[in-house]
Amino acid sequence: MVRCRARCSLVCTPWARGIVPGQRIAKEAGVGSATLYRNFPTREALIAAAYQNELARLCDAAPELLAALPPRDALRAWMSRLIEYTTAKFGMAEALRSVLDSGVNPYADSPHRVMAAIEALLAAGAARPDVTAAEVFTLLTGIALALDRTGQPDRAERLLDLALTGLTAEPPP
Repeated sequence: MVRCRARCSLVCTPWARGIVPGQRIAKEAGVGSATLYRNFPTREALIAAAYQNELARLCDAAPELLAALPPRDALRAWMSRLIEYTTAKFGMAEALRSVLDSGVNPYADSPHRVMAAIEALLAAGAARPDVTAAEVFTLLTGIALALDRTGQPDRAERLLDLALTGLTAEPPP
């Protein structure tokens, strides 16, 4: 059941946006329609599971990146993943609102998990010592919101490079 839930939630995003029928989601996940609907009786249940699965993948990437890259590079790679994750959720805003309307809060654990990932990156020395996880989170949230409002997602990498420079440069006297 856990494997089924993970596979279904991985291919859920197009369905959440109303682009793909549930039967196609089941097929792409390698399960039958009955299995899909048994594990996710409502569209909202699948959307919430997909959101949680993607959040876990994002947050679990921090220690994986730290194991593979120098701390600064791991932070930069993770920042890019966070922006990609966040901007994808803007496209699912209506679907996520329907989850909230159903009485489920998929965001309940999000801030804690994201902050823990940022704290792990900072503890490894990815930024200068006076930078806090809350500051990094606020900075990245601002970038994501700006990208969404300007309709220029291609500017993400440039903005992240500028942010990383600020996070790692010597603070002013």
